[in-house]
Amino acid sequence: MDELHTADDRPPWDGLEGTERHAVCVAAAREGNRDALDVLVTELTPLLWHVARGQGLDRAAAEDVVQTVWLAFLKNIENINEPKALVGYLVVTTRREARRTWTPNKRETHLSDEFAEQLESDTGLPEDVTLMDDRDRRLWLAFGRLTTRCQELLRLTVLAGRAEYRAVAEALAMPHGSIGPTRGRCLTLLRNYLETEGGSR
Repeated sequence: MDELHTADDRPPWDGLEGTERHAVCVAAAREGNRDALDVLVTELTPLLWHVARGQGLDRAAAEDVVQTVWLAFLKNIENINEPKALVGYLVVTTRREARRTWTPNKRETHLSDEFAEQLESDTGLPEDVTLMDDRDRRLWLAFGRLTTRCQELLRLTVLAGRAEYRAVAEALAMPHGSIGPTRGRCLTLLRNYLETEGGSR
């Protein structure tokens, strides 16, 4: 009897993925289910944080923007007519809020080592701070030559992680299966541009 009771108590989003999971969580959150809200926040916050960072905000500002977006979501949860489009709604809201709060002096110029790891340098990362700063500068210059689409895709996949591919596909309105190949092409372009900026060493 205990096992049957446990099975009956499983949350309605259990076993679901992507838009279906988000839609069920939104519906449950509307009914006051805190667990459903926690699932949404836990799974989608990394994506929104990197969207905010992609608009030029530093870490603290990006965190503030994401918090504001979730507060707006709670305030307007009853007005979300298409729960299955939740990721798109949150991404658009994050972009708007980030652009509203962005100022040039908030741009952070240091590039995460996560991008450098994707470039597969044979010599590894230099420990000297000056060399690291130079690498970051050249990498940013190369990154800036990519299309906006490539820049956003790399920010959301390289930085948000492979586990976010499904959410990234929803956010960018791309087929889930095309995220990996497109990401690979964008990384190849980045490597090529980096070579023209002086290489990855």
